[in-house]
Amino acid sequence: MTERIQDIYLSNKSAKEEWMAFLKKRGIKNFAESETKLIEQTIGLFDEQDRLVATGSIANNVIKYVAVCDIGAHNKGARFNKIISEIESRLAQLNKFHYFVFTKPRYQTSFEYIGFKALAATEFGVILEKGTPNVDDYLDEIPRFDAGNKIASIVMNANPFTNGHRYLVEKAAKENDYVYVFVVKQDASLFKTAERLELVKEGTADLENVAVINGGDYMVSFVSFPAYFIKNTDKIIKYQTLLDARIFRTQIIKPLGITSRYLGNEPLSHTTDLYNEALQKELGAEIDVVIVDRLEVDKEVVSATKVREAIAEGDVNKCLKYIPSTTAAYITANLDRLQLRIKKGQRIDGN
Repeated sequence: MTERIQDIYLSNKSAKEEWMAFLKKRGIKNFAESETKLIEQTIGLFDEQDRLVATGSIANNVIKYVAVCDIGAHNKGARFNKIISEIESRLAQLNKFHYFVFTKPRYQTSFEYIGFKALAATEFGVILEKGTPNVDDYLDEIPRFDAGNKIASIVMNANPFTNGHRYLVEKAAKENDYVYVFVVKQDASLFKTAERLELVKEGTADLENVAVINGGDYMVSFVSFPAYFIKNTDKIIKYQTLLDARIFRTQIIKPLGITSRYLGNEPLSHTTDLYNEALQKELGAEIDVVIVDRLEVDKEVVSATKVREAIAEGDVNKCLKYIPSTTAAYITANLDRLQLRIKKGQRIDGN
């Protein structure tokens, strides 16, 4: 009997315990709900004695929890190839032909050998991609500005677009010839990606030197990076933010001719402080990193969180001083739908 591929159903307690024990022996020990709840499929390779010898999982277009052992006489590399090949086949069945993997640096070569391309690497981990559309295809879709200009960049979630976001964009537009505003593509917020993208476009429509761009898979919010092989919380944040910064540095800056990146200061957020620090360190040698103090209204910092809280309370008037008329009009017209999302469990804290 040859080794066989089989689905592992994590809803089955004993199957999950076997899976976790296998991964723990290979240095993967973080099974927090934030890491496992996004898993759509988990597969295992079992040997002739019904022992788990390799595994991998799919979470959207990310390959996660890959581990292989060399129990028995079989080649460990062959098992690795078999499990990844099966995962790629499953992804194709889901019409997903572009995907990522996050792994430890020592496994980078193994993934590159089977066609993955490294996007960025740190001492903690590496992010690689395979398939199309890839980063080159993404960049081909972005409008270009003439070389030699001062070209600023901003990455924002804009959940939703506030006067604070507008203040940051307007400052960059005044100080530079052109500005790219990348809106994070992540439907984990109260406002969906398409909604946030449209609100940013409407809120900056009068700024002729501003181009609003969907961040795609490359301006990823650092909270989306898996870090299940790192224990320390600050190390996880550092790993995530460094990868994000290095993707921007190695893949985005040069092709688009970017000369600066603008950041909003947020002294009360430890995570954002670490993120800004990482961006300054990683990007500072190549472009200007400009940190802008947050806009205040009536001695209060303008915050998207306050806007979401007003939505939850059903009192749009409470947040009007924080948002442009375009955002206010959208919230008023869609208040019931936004409140329903909150009632169904959509969190309104965070970004």
